[in-house]
Amino acid sequence: MGKLGVNAYRMGIEWSRLQSEAGGPLHPAELARYVDQLDRLNAAGIVPMVVLHHFSNPPWINAIGGWTNARTIPAFVDFVTKLVAALRGHVRMWNTFNEPDTYACCGYLIGEFPPLRSWRLDLFLDVVRNMAEAHLQVCKIIRETGSALGKVEVGFSKNWTFFQPYNKTSPWDRVLAAMSHRHLNHFVLKSFLGGERKTASTYLGVNYYGRIRFKNLKPLVPTFGFSHEELARLGVECDDMLERHPAGLEFALREMYRYCHLPIYLTEHGSSSADEVFRERDLKDNLASLHRAIAGGVDVRGFYYWSLLDNFEWQFGYSKKFGLLGVDFSDDRLPRKMKPLAQIYRKVCLENSIGH
Repeated sequence: MGKLGVNAYRMGIEWSRLQSEAGGPLHPAELARYVDQLDRLNAAGIVPMVVLHHFSNPPWINAIGGWTNARTIPAFVDFVTKLVAALRGHVRMWNTFNEPDTYACCGYLIGEFPPLRSWRLDLFLDVVRNMAEAHLQVCKIIRETGSALGKVEVGFSKNWTFFQPYNKTSPWDRVLAAMSHRHLNHFVLKSFLGGERKTASTYLGVNYYGRIRFKNLKPLVPTFGFSHEELARLGVECDDMLERHPAGLEFALREMYRYCHLPIYLTEHGSSSADEVFRERDLKDNLASLHRAIAGGVDVRGFYYWSLLDNFEWQFGYSKKFGLLGVDFSDDRLPRKMKPLAQIYRKVCLENSIGH
């Protein structure tokens, strides 16, 4: 990271590593491991942003129904209360939930995350509401506890995906896109930031990758069985995950800033592809869109590229290559190597400009 010239890093702390049962103590050895990471980052001038929930739960939480069960709220609040007290000398930026929309959708609408339920809109709504209530409670705790490092910042990360019909004359695709937008974007945003809840957060995290267009009720993305050749013939430009839509980033940021008027961190943006020329163009196009949003008055405080390293991408395993650094997962030593995009990104960080 020092070679890349970054001054911030967003990292998760895994609940199940630290607490074996509801109300239990935090494991000292695991806590020390995280403290060491955080101290190394701070010493290098890299400000850590800690994510408290990034899709995974302890087994004892899953055993009671996970976030569909309101009993998970006090268990999470207990964990966070103990963790924040332990880390107040090491962390001042907190990110409570990463993409509650994705977590609830993949687990309870499209059946791709555990517990692999499909079309349970009732459970989707329960999960989002319970996470929003937990967010409200832990924001208060984090702000009251404070940090020895300076002013505390706390928020959650909302994934914003545009849902649109491929053919605007198709009534069913229009309905599906509108329902997806209402539940995955507006309902989640309102649950976490509606009314008085807005004042609990000090910022809004935004994750942005692109859009999903529906054709005959099927999403036009590679992960739903379409080849890149088929998509290209339809005029749909994708990486290995989603259709790219750089112009939409400016609109999304304006829309969310108008709704909440909170400072915004772009907590995730990146592309999964082996084509580094494509990734360079995609990054620069999205950064240009980000710049237009800032010039238009959106209060954007920072940008976090997803991801530093090739990562475990949930239901896709290690097949998706998002990293600025490649990781050889066939080697037990997991050697890392900078990709060409890392050099481009380094220049962006050091010069604070997109370049040409």
